[in-house]
Amino acid sequence: MALNEILLYMALLSVAWGVVSAIVIASFLSQRGIKINIIFFRILILKYIHQYYQITESEDGKPGPWFYSYVVSMNLALFLAIIGLILRSR
Repeated sequence: MALNEILLYMALLSVAWGVVSAIVIASFLSQRGIKINIIFFRILILKYIHQYYQITESEDGKPGPWFYSYVVSMNLALFLAIIGLILRSR
């Protein structure tokens, strides 16, 4: 298995972790009484993440762990995919 394929698989795993983080954030918001629109979830996820950030920051004084989990996993996925695609084109 080539290095570029490994990086692309790692990017897919990172995206999967980001999806898990987004679902946990939506569950958290739903428990707090915020309606989650399942149909437009992919479009509204940034709004929900911002709401999660605001709520957890007001409660604990710092953003919740799932905020960082989502941000780091999606940025890592983007980075790994770009590096994998660059190595693939060579």
